[in-house]
Amino acid sequence: MWKPTNQPTTPARPGEPERPAMPTATTPAVSEPATAPRPVTTTTADQATIGKSLVIKGEVTGSESLYIDGRVEGSINLSGNRVTVGRNGVVSANINAREIVVLGKVRGNLTASDRVDIRSDGSLTGDVVAARISIEDGAFFKGGIDIRKAGQKANGEEAKPATATSETATAARA
Repeated sequence: MWKPTNQPTTPARPGEPERPAMPTATTPAVSEPATAPRPVTTTTADQATIGKSLVIKGEVTGSESLYIDGRVEGSINLSGNRVTVGRNGVVSANINAREIVVLGKVRGNLTASDRVDIRSDGSLTGDVVAARISIEDGAFFKGGIDIRKAGQKANGEEAKPATATSETATAARA
């Protein structure tokens, strides 16, 4: 008698947490949109992989995260996502992404809207522009670091509101 009771309860338990999790995720989606999808979608479903034997020359763009274990030459622009250069990865490119993790070798400038991590086996030759950076012991880094908050321009000034920028652009044309 307890076996049939345990069997229906086991499938019901996983179903019950998923349903409350969905309304909970949709209700605070306004306040935390990036936090909920990140662990679920970014790590598994929405991550592309460049394997060890692949060589890509040119421009890489897209709207999903990227794991590079092969060779990439050119430019990588995944502004709202994460780019991870794996231990076997060799990249000769400028990288623009939300988050950049370096486990392999990178030669080029990195621009991250959030953070750059250079892990202990990682090697980076180039300049870094990011809000946060971490360099582990044993990592190689040669270049400059520019820490910028979101919305900050290259000279360190706060970015102007969109209306002021459009008025300046209009005045410049006249």
